[in-house]
Amino acid sequence: MSKSSNRIIFLLVIIFATFCFASTTDAVRNVGVCIRNCEQCRKMFGAYFMGEKCMDSCIKYKGKFIPDCEDDLSIHSFLSSREAENDIY
Repeated sequence: MSKSSNRIIFLLVIIFATFCFASTTDAVRNVGVCIRNCEQCRKMFGAYFMGEKCMDSCIKYKGKFIPDCEDDLSIHSFLSSREAENDIY
């Protein structure tokens, strides 16, 4: 192989590695933000917010969906009513 083709291959490998590392870092950061938001919502709503279910969702979906405590649509699946819990027991 010529020197120019070796350089091109080397540059492509570097670009690919950089892209993979950057996307992994973004995913890890998004999961962290998601979990912190779940914790914040748990503090705001107390027993009405299912924090563990929210955190499991963060991990399962790799932080692609970040809950917002002030947006009913983003947290509705993590809210519970105390009456429903009392009926179970």
